[in-house]
Amino acid sequence: MKENENNPEVEVAETVESVEETMVQEMEEKESSDVAQEGENTAENAENPESATEEESADESSSEALDDDALSEIDNMNRHDAAVMLVTKTRHIINDAEKQMDACRMLLRDDLQAYEEAKEALKANALDESEALLSEIGYESELEEENEDTAEENSVVFEAKEERPPFYVQDVSSGKFGSFVLSLIVGAGTLAGFAYFAASKTGTALDLSKMPSPETLKSLAAWYGTLITGKEDLMIGGGVVALVTLLIMWIVYGIRVSGKSKRNLAFAKQQLEEAQEYANYKGNCKTEMDKVDEHMNEAIKVLKTYEIVLHEQNGKLKRILHIEGIKELPDEYHEKSRDEMAHTKTLVDAIKTFIATPMSEEGKLSGKSTMFLHSAKSKLQKVLDRHY
Repeated sequence: MKENENNPEVEVAETVESVEETMVQEMEEKESSDVAQEGENTAENAENPESATEEESADESSSEALDDDALSEIDNMNRHDAAVMLVTKTRHIINDAEKQMDACRMLLRDDLQAYEEAKEALKANALDESEALLSEIGYESELEEENEDTAEENSVVFEAKEERPPFYVQDVSSGKFGSFVLSLIVGAGTLAGFAYFAASKTGTALDLSKMPSPETLKSLAAWYGTLITGKEDLMIGGGVVALVTLLIMWIVYGIRVSGKSKRNLAFAKQQLEEAQEYANYKGNCKTEMDKVDEHMNEAIKVLKTYEIVLHEQNGKLKRILHIEGIKELPDEYHEKSRDEMAHTKTLVDAIKTFIATPMSEEGKLSGKSTMFLHSAKSKLQKVLDRHY
């Protein structure tokens, strides 16, 4: 056997260099295609500037359409109705964000199940047998032992990022009932003030421990008639007291309701901004989960292909054992047999390394998992290139 085939460190180094070269080439091709696409877009926008402007304005309006609509609508509404409308919009934003996240979680959960099924099928139908045949032949390396030691430690496939606590939308109340109760209390105090003021002017003694009699109240109310006609008049005095009391109650009620609606509107605007920030955060999480979902679907295809190829390689190893028997040293096998062993071992190491690597880190797609998947695909393609 060749020296570099017996040296796992050399093989890993060559694999890393191959992966890096391939990834660099892909990045350069992607950059060149992006530049070409930007050039085409620039030329198209130059030919049709109105269309480009419309697209840009559409992008901007899509991100701020809610704010613009809300602001334009509340201009012609009273503060309380505007606050209620903003709360309704806030609730729609949160519900939409949560629905998108739930749909994404459901899709990812299905992909995780499919991935686990593909992984178990690979192990049961090909991978475990490949390792057993390689061990029986005596073709083992330190890399295999390291992968076996770390496989259980890194068995987590996807680890969701710690999310923010749920966003609970708070409704706003008009404050009319509380304002009405307060106005009644102020009205009662105003009537009491009128009564004691008139009593002090007429010299009437009032017993604070009980309610004044109706005759006493009529006499006190009639005194206020002297301020208008110069003589006591129950109708005029009582009307003045009632009118002033109702006016004070209305002022208190109006001031409190107005202040409450003003605070409600400010709160609704702030809550809407927080909801939009929450929705953006959820959107970023969904974007990362979509990347993991795409990566996982690609991994499932690779696992299924590995199952077929390793099953074929196992047949070749069985043939080698049947025809050549078990040798004391790997170098005693036929050169082509050693090549098949090396290719099988390379595939086994590559897919085991990928399987043992978590696909995400803090809710984001793991760079290591992406690199190891690329490495596994590259090694698989090299084996397939021998036949096609």
